[in-house]
Amino acid sequence: MLNSLVYSRLYDWYEKNHRVLPWRETTDGYAIWLSEIILQQTRVAQGMEYYLRFIDRWPTVEDLARANEEEVLREWQGLGYYSRARNLHKAAQIIAGRGKDQGESIFPRTFEALQALPGVGEYTAGAIASFAYNQPYPAMDGNVYRVVARLMDIDEPFDTTAGKKLFRREIEELLDRNNPRLFNSAIMEFGALYCTPVLGEACASCPMKDICLGYAHGTAELLPVRKPRPKVRDRWLDYHVYVQGSLYTLIQRRENPKDIWYHLYEFPCEERSEKPEEKENLKTVHLVHILSHQRIHARFFVHPVETLPAIEGTKVIRWEDLNDYALSRLTLRAIESLCV
Repeated sequence: MLNSLVYSRLYDWYEKNHRVLPWRETTDGYAIWLSEIILQQTRVAQGMEYYLRFIDRWPTVEDLARANEEEVLREWQGLGYYSRARNLHKAAQIIAGRGKDQGESIFPRTFEALQALPGVGEYTAGAIASFAYNQPYPAMDGNVYRVVARLMDIDEPFDTTAGKKLFRREIEELLDRNNPRLFNSAIMEFGALYCTPVLGEACASCPMKDICLGYAHGTAELLPVRKPRPKVRDRWLDYHVYVQGSLYTLIQRRENPKDIWYHLYEFPCEERSEKPEEKENLKTVHLVHILSHQRIHARFFVHPVETLPAIEGTKVIRWEDLNDYALSRLTLRAIESLCV
């Protein structure tokens, strides 16, 4: 009885209020997978531009597989969490390789095959399986956790092992197995547009308030519960921007796969173990860059030189060609401020 009421209210709201988005207008597994990877940790308004650019440049998974990693990272520039782009490219190559072996392109069509791809977890596999193939799997993103936590008045942290098991059980029971594509689209959209983190007066006019335990118990604003976040670590990075006649500079690629910005380019960099002393007589740009678990304190020192120094691992490029390389958001911010 509860489920039928949820479906009725949710689908009516969705029909009147949902956004028209290109990945909702297709059942192409590749296009839906691409949108899901881009929209991880990314707002729709920001992700739309990247999705349209990627689908235009690489309209099929084979096209994406034929690109090199640097091209993909360059197109991804500005979205952050660059491991998504690297895994996207790896997965495309795996899919295209299988298709080549079988003489045709075969995008994965089962939950298990999707989840086996690099960068595809339980949520993403469920989303693709339901949106592309209407298979009965939940798509459990943050919006869905929030709606279900409030609807069922669940105060267990959703990002713990026990919490994930509890929420999955609740969402599995709630899932409309006759139309999982519509159900997942509707509940995700409801969380994104209506049942948002800050409710304000929304609860009073919510179409599901009479069946929402969070509303009945006055706890909706407090839900969902998240486990305590780890302490943010401070790092101090010094970048050296060597400029030869305003034409040439040095860049290097980050090569540590366990560190931030793997395979992105930046100016020669050195890291300090503690807050460094100030340097005088150099044009300097100071920037603070916040990542999920790190606070980067960066200084960019401009060195006008007649001859560029020989620094191992660097390459000489024209200043005007910087945009041809995949750069971190921090480096892009610095370039905007340097105006060399």
